[in-house]
Amino acid sequence: MNWYLDDAHALHRAAPYTFYIPSTAVLSRLKVDDYVKLIFATDVAEPDGYRGERMWVRITSVNGNQFEGVLDNEPYRLPITLGTVLSFGMEHICQTELEDPAEDEWDYYMDTLVTVSADVLEREEFHFMLRDEPHEKGDSGWSFLSGYEDDAYLNDADHFHIVSIGVILNIDDSILTLVKQPPLCVYERNEDGTFQEIEDFDWDGYLNG
Repeated sequence: MNWYLDDAHALHRAAPYTFYIPSTAVLSRLKVDDYVKLIFATDVAEPDGYRGERMWVRITSVNGNQFEGVLDNEPYRLPITLGTVLSFGMEHICQTELEDPAEDEWDYYMDTLVTVSADVLEREEFHFMLRDEPHEKGDSGWSFLSGYEDDAYLNDADHFHIVSIGVILNIDDSILTLVKQPPLCVYERNEDGTFQEIEDFDWDGYLNG
């Protein structure tokens, strides 16, 4: 089984609101004897879905954005041994032990829950968003629809999922300011691609229907 160090920054760019990487402020503070976590990935997925491991490495040398370190984990399956000397770049670091000032923002992206139709996840687009009062801990009250769902689809609870708001922001983060609006509010995407609030939405019909 061959392995390589995955590019955590590239993974973050592909999913900027659900794949955490340490902030620049944290990465710039790293020094010898600090611990960082790297992603040791495999070339081919195993039949059971195994794609690699995240493991801690102790930094032994720092040269700008380049590092050397030694593996401080016992691998679960990879053909690499505890104490192996590694060369890696800042782009490979997916976690540190240092306090990150951006953690509160990440907590919001990951812990704030929304309801989304399966059609949104399949199409990776949404055109309708509604915020009801939250019903339980973690629930934001937001629901997202693609706009292509018919009544039969909407009446089937199996077509809906609870996900973090970061999943929605990965699809379209133009709504970052809108998602902070208090309940009750509804927005629909207009012809120019922006969201417009629906002022005359039938809340009585929605809440009591």
